[in-house]
Amino acid sequence: MTLQQALVFVALLVLAVELVRGRRAPAAVFTGVALAFVLLDLVSLPRALQQLTNPGLVTVVVLLLLSVVLDKSRLLEQAAERLVRGGYRAALARLCGATALYSAFLNNTAVVASLIGPLKHSRAHGAQRLLLPMCFAASLGGILTLVGTSTNLLVNGLMVGAGLPGLGIFELFPVGLCIVLACGATMLLLYPRLLATRPVEQEQASDYFLEASVRPDSPLIGRTVEQNGLRRLAHLFLAEIVREGRVIAPVEPDRSIRAGDILVFTGDVTRLDLLLQFPGLETRGQRYQLPLDNLVEVVVAADSTLARRTLRQVDFRSQFDAAVIAVRRGRERLRGPIADVPLEVGDTLVLVVGQDFDKRNNLQRNFVVVTRHQVQKFTDARKGWLATAGFGAAIVLASLGVVDFLKALIVLLALFLVTGLVGTSELRRRVPYQIAAIIASALVISDVMAETGSGRLLAGWLLTGAEHFGPYWALGIILVVTWLLTELMSNNAAAALAFPVALGVAEQLGLQPMPFLMAVLYGASCSFLTPYGYQTNLMVMSPGGYALRDFLRAGAPVALVFQAVALVAIPVVFPFVARG
Repeated sequence: MTLQQALVFVALLVLAVELVRGRRAPAAVFTGVALAFVLLDLVSLPRALQQLTNPGLVTVVVLLLLSVVLDKSRLLEQAAERLVRGGYRAALARLCGATALYSAFLNNTAVVASLIGPLKHSRAHGAQRLLLPMCFAASLGGILTLVGTSTNLLVNGLMVGAGLPGLGIFELFPVGLCIVLACGATMLLLYPRLLATRPVEQEQASDYFLEASVRPDSPLIGRTVEQNGLRRLAHLFLAEIVREGRVIAPVEPDRSIRAGDILVFTGDVTRLDLLLQFPGLETRGQRYQLPLDNLVEVVVAADSTLARRTLRQVDFRSQFDAAVIAVRRGRERLRGPIADVPLEVGDTLVLVVGQDFDKRNNLQRNFVVVTRHQVQKFTDARKGWLATAGFGAAIVLASLGVVDFLKALIVLLALFLVTGLVGTSELRRRVPYQIAAIIASALVISDVMAETGSGRLLAGWLLTGAEHFGPYWALGIILVVTWLLTELMSNNAAAALAFPVALGVAEQLGLQPMPFLMAVLYGASCSFLTPYGYQTNLMVMSPGGYALRDFLRAGAPVALVFQAVALVAIPVVFPFVARG
């Protein structure tokens, strides 16, 4: 082992340990290792910077920016109730099939987010029996096409960076379809017993509550709650009406709406778009003419000057260039207009913020910033259809070879901007810096491992004692290693870490690299055992009332079938030896 190889292995060990510990962002860890390689002269700075223009990386960035528009569609959300009608097995088949199909082309995180609300409140079947299989189906659907998940695009970018031909849009479909059908059949066979309905503690009081006032010119006035469609909101529930200082709760379906009424909703405040579709219904953000596409979630700090004072008393809008549109306080049920509720330490607020919010010097004292949300859904369904049709046309034209895929995506993004389906401010907030940094850094790391021979040496260690078992054994090792890495860290990090090893294994065995690289691609999407390896798993954990044992019990059969089918199908579609 040379000194250069020793340095590479030390860096890789640090990389793996930090990713498993999870205390630092994967992008920061990958970037740090790539920078270390530059400082150690293992790769030149110009060559490292060249990776920023890798076509695969640019494709990932443009596609994820397009997803800002595509995620606004409410088509799947509106179809959710129809999907789960009838018997459980039939409902499960329809739900998983539709979810997998959508996830093959759209961001699976957005697909899961759209379905959580409708499925959580499904009258046909318990949320426990629907959310986990829906989540798994979204992960499975991502392996059907190149654009199904960012991991596919990441591996494709690494392939292009290694001098290999890139993947076609539907090149993953044959193997992906075999895996999806086999895993889907497994869920249909086992889940009626494994996911029996059990009571889930409903903590409605822990939901946010947000309010909207009825303007005098609103067409809602004089019509009942039922007639206005205010009871059919998938993610929000009309909990009470504040009328002339009097609280009306519960709200009956035949209750008429009057001018000046304050409607108080509970539920998922990130779905503020559901209220924007009602003319004459005004939130506090609209009243102050603040942008409604940027929501910031904060917690009132221990030494905040807001404690025990109302929003009206502190003139919140002037102090912070923000308006409070929703409040949550543990399990306590808050009543009355938000402006008149005394705030307490620990209250969680959702703010619509102006341009000067981040510049205010009193933020750190008063708040702990938790996260930011964007209002994503179109209030006009026609825009959702238009965006989906445009993306579909780009996919079809690129798959037929009429246009280059990246060019088609760039043109489509420009059209979305020109037609107003997305704004530049939205795109700026959603630039995927983290994924871009991981891909660019992974390209540098892979390049260094190839140049120093570290990848080949590591592959030799991995295959020690396995020379006589044939290529299937090596393929199985890559599949399982990538799978285990995915359960321990993010799927993108696992794929980036396993990619150079897979290249080294192919070189060590003198075989085509494609089957081993596909083992990395598919293995990185096999995250079913824990809620921690994949973001969508975490998203359904609380709404479904799941514990770790639920993922282990329901995920283990799916993961094992996934691995077995992938091991058999990959070499058939991507042979070890090039066909003559």
